[in-house]
Amino acid sequence: MTTAHELYERGLRDHLAPALRLLGLTGWRRTFSLPDPTHWALLGLVEQRADGRLRYTFDLSLVRRTDWTATALPGPRPDPRAVYGVECWRARIGELLPVGEDVWWEVLPGPRWRVALDDSVAAVRHYGLPELRRRAERERGTTSGETYLSPTELDHVNAALLAVPVARIQRAELIDGTLVLSGAWTRADAAARTVLRGVAAGFLSAEDELFAVVRCVDTLGRPLWAFDRAQPP
Repeated sequence: MTTAHELYERGLRDHLAPALRLLGLTGWRRTFSLPDPTHWALLGLVEQRADGRLRYTFDLSLVRRTDWTATALPGPRPDPRAVYGVECWRARIGELLPVGEDVWWEVLPGPRWRVALDDSVAAVRHYGLPELRRRAERERGTTSGETYLSPTELDHVNAALLAVPVARIQRAELIDGTLVLSGAWTRADAAARTVLRGVAAGFLSAEDELFAVVRCVDTLGRPLWAFDRAQPP
């Protein structure tokens, strides 16, 4: 009898990878990219093996090609499953689905063993790739607020973050009297919260009349932390 592991490997080779390439992705087996002139728009297969079972999901990431070149890290392109700190955006595909939480697929022996593969391809087609394309266009075009820092000014701020393992600030925007900083952070990232509190204190110390609060959001726009002048440093 064909095992679940054998079906999974066959499914990747004969079904999943060809289906993803038909959607316009290039790559093989576990890492794929969308053709884009300015960004690495990436999809990576994440596997989890435990108790004899194997399941999978997808990570998506967006990295400016110039930023990747500047890192001088090995490899022709980023790995979407790794965090480098230079990503414009990254997400696990479950965050983009209606359930809004982690989703995993598992190939199981039986006559319907391809159902998981077909379902995961549908998730990429209807949710993953549209969001990846939208994010790339957003990076090239308009943002949701008034830009507060020029790219050069933002680069100076991010240079101070290079010494700590914290993702860079992707945008600094003024929205309704608040300075909103966006980046690939999570609420559980204590180091990012500490560093960004210091960054916020620096912005607030200038006493700019345009804002009195600094708010940090993740790459999906979800609120993480807010800092104001009343908070201790």
